[in-house]
Amino acid sequence: MKLSEFIALSEEEKRAFVLQQGVAVAKRCLPGYQVFLYQFSYFYVETYCCQQTKEILEYRTIYSTKHLKPYLESIPIDHLLNT
Repeated sequence: MKLSEFIALSEEEKRAFVLQQGVAVAKRCLPGYQVFLYQFSYFYVETYCCQQTKEILEYRTIYSTKHLKPYLESIPIDHLLNT
């Protein structure tokens, strides 16, 4: 699926596509939210989930790896540098 096709989906279709076709690759926490990152062939999708209800409140698409910085910063690499 192309990014433009994903954007045109309804909220229900986005949810089904992300949960069925996406590869969960990372998670981060923000005040009031858990954000899950899913990988697809040509883009990534962040799902913003309410911490209380676990409901997906928003989908954000990422088409450039430069926007993955919040996830990359959370990967511990100290053990790789100390060898």
